[in-house]
Amino acid sequence: QVQLVESGGGLVQAGGSLRLSCAASGSIFSINAMGWYRQAPGKQRELVATIANSGSTNYADSVKGRFTISRDNAKHTVYLHMNSLTPEDTAVYYCFANINYWGQGTQVTVSS
Repeated sequence: QVQLVESGGGLVQAGGSLRLSCAASGSIFSINAMGWYRQAPGKQRELVATIANSGSTNYADSVKGRFTISRDNAKHTVYLHMNSLTPEDTAVYYCFANINYWGQGTQVTVSS
């Protein structure tokens, strides 16, 4: 089992930045990849970014150039650095590991 705890969400004005953190514990040796999904009210869940153990990353087109995913292996933590935020980024952001482990979600609200 893997436990994921997210932090860092909040309210920010358009154009601002936030950093989300996702700390993993438990059977971390079993983790191959981690990432972030988001879900806004009335919208489908969207894959935002992923990072593999190799360090390779992938991003949704909607966040390319604005968001950066990174990981600190010593702390077993993945980060999502979000810049140039827009109201369209407002959503609950969920951290995942190997797709089958999920965090509780953290709310990101961007005001115009």
